[in-house]
Amino acid sequence: MPDMRFAPPNPIRIADRSSGMNATSVRSYNERLVLSLLLQNEGISRMAIGKRTGLSAQTVSVLVRSLEQEGLVATGKAQKGRMGPPTIPLSLNPEGAFAVGIGVGHRHAEVVLVDFIGQVRFHRTLPNPEKSLVGNQTGLVDTVRAAMESVPERDRTRIIGIGLALPEDHAELALAPAGLQERYRSLGEEIENALGIDVYVQNDITAAAAGESMFGAAKSLDDYLFFYLGARIHHRLVLNHQIFKGEAPASSAMGLLELEHRLNKAGEETDHLWDGSVDWPEMGDLGQAWLEDCVGVLQDSLRSASLFLPIKTVIVSSYAPNEICDQIAKELVISNPTIEARPSELRISPKAMGAASLPFSSKFTLHQ
Repeated sequence: MPDMRFAPPNPIRIADRSSGMNATSVRSYNERLVLSLLLQNEGISRMAIGKRTGLSAQTVSVLVRSLEQEGLVATGKAQKGRMGPPTIPLSLNPEGAFAVGIGVGHRHAEVVLVDFIGQVRFHRTLPNPEKSLVGNQTGLVDTVRAAMESVPERDRTRIIGIGLALPEDHAELALAPAGLQERYRSLGEEIENALGIDVYVQNDITAAAAGESMFGAAKSLDDYLFFYLGARIHHRLVLNHQIFKGEAPASSAMGLLELEHRLNKAGEETDHLWDGSVDWPEMGDLGQAWLEDCVGVLQDSLRSASLFLPIKTVIVSSYAPNEICDQIAKELVISNPTIEARPSELRISPKAMGAASLPFSSKFTLHQ
């Protein structure tokens, strides 16, 4: 059986238009199998691909040659081993494909453009208008267009789509400016019509977890518990790379909004909480108490999930600075020494990067 570890959730398609590379996007199972393995394993050899997939050496060579000709796969320098002929490592070509990701929040939207291996080539934050967003998508569309134009003109046909990560948590939706929730239903279609490129829509937390599986700390994992610390705390259970959300409320109020409330009450500055580009100043006992409360919420979720499944690994992601994820992960391990807790490796806008993973997963990888 193929040793497959990558199958993010199918995003919701807005339309079915093909342009540029999209015209050749209907790929065989075996092509998707090879590309999925290369997403997980940089520098894997043809022989290793054959062993992992059960494909014959001839089939692997034909597939790799075809993907090389398309510019999706690159070969490295031959490496001599102790026995046998030299092996040639294979990897994805970073310039082989690009995707735009949009993460929409209640205070701002973030736009990224990433290459085929998840490197961020463009990143911009747009604060939401204070009043209604109805009919006010021009700034977002212009920013997405700027992201696409950041790719050299000769490679723009390799932009395979736009991912759009939207909140659906009722508590967070209630925080949004007037008209934003209503526009969620049409935002993807508006962007697609304006730019003439496929748009893929997914729940924001699910998208962040999918991005972690494709580009981040969960690339090598089959199963894990995913936590996202944003305005509120969210969680997702990932089993065999399928992302599950229960019927019960999946968020807790102990997030950045609660920290903002505590800081405001103490007369402290809070603007830095919503600027993902800056480090936070020292918050003393107040910040430490909030952090411990966050860890307590995560421990409760971990205990609940562990009643049904043996949880071995936890991924902690956040819009907050990297140090917050690092500290929460360390505290979780101290309290639960039988688990491994990893901070997210998506250091720039995990939701937007997760959104950018959606076109890649739809076009190039296997869905189980």
